[in-house]
Amino acid sequence: MNIPITRPYLDEREQELVAEVIASGWVTQGPRVEEFEQTFAAYVGAAHAVAVTSCTTALHLALLALGIGSGDEVIVPSMTFIATANAILHARATPVLVEVDPRTYNIDPQSAEDAITPRTKAIMPVHQIGMPADMAALLDIGARRGLKVIEDAACAVGSEIDLGDGWERVGRPRGDLACFSFHPRKLITTGEGGMLTCSDERTASRLRRLRHHGMSVSDRARHSSDRVVAEEYVEVAFNYRMTGMQAAMGLGQMEKLAGLVEARRRLAARYTEHLADIEALTLPFRPRYARSNYQSYCVRLAPDAPCSRDELMQKLLDRGISTRRGIMTIHREPAYADIRPRLELPISERASDETLLIPLYPQMTTSEQDAVIRALTGRLSVV
Repeated sequence: MNIPITRPYLDEREQELVAEVIASGWVTQGPRVEEFEQTFAAYVGAAHAVAVTSCTTALHLALLALGIGSGDEVIVPSMTFIATANAILHARATPVLVEVDPRTYNIDPQSAEDAITPRTKAIMPVHQIGMPADMAALLDIGARRGLKVIEDAACAVGSEIDLGDGWERVGRPRGDLACFSFHPRKLITTGEGGMLTCSDERTASRLRRLRHHGMSVSDRARHSSDRVVAEEYVEVAFNYRMTGMQAAMGLGQMEKLAGLVEARRRLAARYTEHLADIEALTLPFRPRYARSNYQSYCVRLAPDAPCSRDELMQKLLDRGISTRRGIMTIHREPAYADIRPRLELPISERASDETLLIPLYPQMTTSEQDAVIRALTGRLSVV
């Protein structure tokens, strides 16, 4: 038996669309990229979507587009993937690492507000493993304190949130910008790749320049013109362009997205049903305002469990079942030892040490899921 932590859902449709791009000869920043952007924007309900090379570069450009840089502080949870804070450093700003809510593992609004200083320019909530953060509270803080709100929605395509006037998909966005990932561990994949969504046309235009060396006109506009177009480079920028092949994959994945979300929610509900009686496990908590896409299914091991988290992970691996440790805490990583020395965030640290992600993917069979359930039940029911 070999049950992976996840598995991308790709088939002949993606192969067909990629082959069409290759045959066209237009393999970067062309019509398929624009089509993918439009399709994605329509899905999440955003006015604009801008495709880039990864969620990390999306976060980087989001900060730059909002004028955040040297001397500025950005509040972010420590319990998240390290790329979130890295993007802040890449923008020459300072990440201020704060606590998470002990049930959702998303940024704690009170901890975020307590960390505000005169240098704070933005809050960067993370919709952790697909569970939407408490955006109502965070948007209120941003409005009262004059701060930008940039959503790290890397894991949250297809997740939904209710801010008081009905359900909407993450990425509309309600903050200034939202950033998504298309890494193979996410719901949809382009191999690598990312997307920004925003409501403001001027911001979207600047993002498109920043991803393309600061060029004043797009490749599409130059190549389709019946007149010679001489571009200008209006600012120092980056090469964060998405390829046409990636966009073609993304379009194929968007066709499947509704089904992928439904399958993950169904499998998550089945896990919850069959694992609910294991006293040593705390299962995912869903706040009333959130509907997760279950990019991952995160369980928490009680301190008095029959084995440690790492022992459990090894026992499962011995049976061919892959897991991953709970979400990392950035402040304890060696790369941040000099950036945030002596920082203690006990809620985040305990949550990170006691959680693990178990296998979940849309094509998971009943027999595969039953094998995971049996392995957890058998190991954690031992007294």
